[in-house]
Amino acid sequence: MKTSLSTFLVATMAMMSVQSFMLNPSLTTRSLVHSQQIQRATVVQVNGETEAKTTEDYLWQIRLNVYEKAKTVASVCTSGTLCTVSNHEGMEGAPFGSFVDYVLDDQGNPVLLMNEMSMHTINIEQNALPKVNGETTSNNNKYSNLVTLFTQLTNGSFENKKGQDVGRCSITGRVEKISRNAPDMDAIRMKYSITHAYADQVMDSPKFAFYRLIPEKIYYVGGFGVLAKWVDVNDYKDAAPDILAKEANEIVNKLNRDYMNDLVLTAKHLLGVTSEIEDIRVTNVDRLGMDVRVTCQQGARRNKLSTDEFRIGFRIPVISVEDAKSEILKVFQEAWEKGNNIDWGDEEEEPGSTVPIIKIAADSLE
Repeated sequence: MKTSLSTFLVATMAMMSVQSFMLNPSLTTRSLVHSQQIQRATVVQVNGETEAKTTEDYLWQIRLNVYEKAKTVASVCTSGTLCTVSNHEGMEGAPFGSFVDYVLDDQGNPVLLMNEMSMHTINIEQNALPKVNGETTSNNNKYSNLVTLFTQLTNGSFENKKGQDVGRCSITGRVEKISRNAPDMDAIRMKYSITHAYADQVMDSPKFAFYRLIPEKIYYVGGFGVLAKWVDVNDYKDAAPDILAKEANEIVNKLNRDYMNDLVLTAKHLLGVTSEIEDIRVTNVDRLGMDVRVTCQQGARRNKLSTDEFRIGFRIPVISVEDAKSEILKVFQEAWEKGNNIDWGDEEEEPGSTVPIIKIAADSLE
């Protein structure tokens, strides 16, 4: 593949600018490289031709699939609401929700450290756990032996995201009490100790025990008014969480705070936005690209607005925060070049022409 002069200069300028995009020293650690080669993203222009026959042919290449999204939410979050079936007098059979901490084991199963006196633990012991001989408890014929762990990205993760406008996941399944001599107990104890500082003080107490939730049904919601879908359990377990998941919030906030002019140039010159822009912001960043939401005026009426969602893909999947910064700065640079009619010669590609872009949603409000 021919390397154009513009691509070389863009990469060089991005490397020079990346230091100004630093969030904090802890984000500079390079993540492990995926062992499997990943294909180059299909180039899709908003107002041009696509190389794919249908949307489904290329979406997977520049957007995470639903299994990866669900696994990412479950991995990034370390607490949630555990919903059990109550046996308490006066509310027998009613759902009972309580706040719990958790970690994921190597198969993606949530593991919880719970006190035997907690109400949710009592509900689990009475309804959800089998006896030693394999027979279920007497209450099991009366109430469900399933529990649900609901977890979602915190509202404060993104400065402009509120309420329901965050990804969330409900994991429903059966619970098993983990034996203290289980093969993976050492790994569980270490992971729990690192994730939850208080665990070292209680995990050896006879009143506390680890419980494993084995998923049978998983439901993922991407946010308010977007993707909601049941997720295959095996696909969820096989999926890997996004490599930028823990740093994405800070990247998004920094882009929306410090790079507004670059975002406007990108909307005008790469996304094809011609109306007056009322608001523009990045809503998500992952290893395959970033999502941008653009709100514009419709006609002469200021109270009539249209909001479009765009996916700007990276030319190659990134493997570190530094790679993501570099790819984003390349997009901004090419938007500037196109807006200023930079011409690198007849044989050079037009700035922005190889940036993978798709329009993923549109809405009109009055």
